[in-house]
Amino acid sequence: MKRYGAEFLGTFWLVLGGCGSAVLAAAFPEVGIGLHGVSLAFGLTVLTMAFAIGHISGCHLNPAVSIGLWAGGRFPANQLLPYIVAQVLGGIVAGGVLYLIASGAAGFDVSKGFASNGFGAHSPGGYSMTAALLTEVVMTMFFLIIILGATDKRAPAGFAPIAIGLALTLIHLISIPVTNTSVNPARSTGVALYVGDWAVAQLWLFWLAPIVGAVLGAVSYRLIASEEK
Repeated sequence: MKRYGAEFLGTFWLVLGGCGSAVLAAAFPEVGIGLHGVSLAFGLTVLTMAFAIGHISGCHLNPAVSIGLWAGGRFPANQLLPYIVAQVLGGIVAGGVLYLIASGAAGFDVSKGFASNGFGAHSPGGYSMTAALLTEVVMTMFFLIIILGATDKRAPAGFAPIAIGLALTLIHLISIPVTNTSVNPARSTGVALYVGDWAVAQLWLFWLAPIVGAVLGAVSYRLIASEEK
C-alpha cells in the first residue's frame, strides 16, 4: 500500500505543479513564465519526486510509464492496475485542488482549457488529430527509452532523476504547441474531467497514444540494450 500511496502523492505533485504552472503562472501579466517555464515545471515535478519516492515506488507517476516498464521487463503485471488507479486518482485530486485555487480569481473560466490536452481546434497551434497522435506516440516512446536507459544497472548510479526530469522538460518544449503535451494519461485525465465537453471527448487519444508509444519505447530499448552473447 505504501507504493500506491507514493504513486498517488507523486502524480498529485506532477499535475498540481505542471498544470498549475500553466493555469496560474504561464500568462501572468508582465512576468508570466510562458512555455519555457511550464516545460521546466513539469520536468521539476518528476525530478523532485524521483528523489523523494523513487526508492519507495519507482516514481512512475504515469500509467504509460508503468505499462512501458512492464513491457520492458522491469515491472510485474499484477501491480499494473493498482499503480494506474493510484496515479489517476492522484491526478484527479490534484486537478480538483487546482480548480479550487484557480476559481478564486475573478474571471476564471474552466472552459478555456484548464491546461487540458487537445487537437484540432483545441490544439494550442491548431494541429490535426494525426499530428497530435504521432507527436504523443513518438514523445512517449523516447521518454521510455530514456527512463529504461537511465535506470539500467549499467548506467551511472544516482543520475536517473536528472536525465528523466530533463527529458520531460525537453518533451514539453517540443510538443506543447501541438497537444499541450500529455505523454501521461493520468495528467490528461486529472484536468480534462473538470473541463468536460471537448476535453473528455478527446481524452481517448491521450490514453491510446502514450500507451502505444511506451510499448514501442520498451521494445526498442530491449532491442538495442540486450547484451551481445
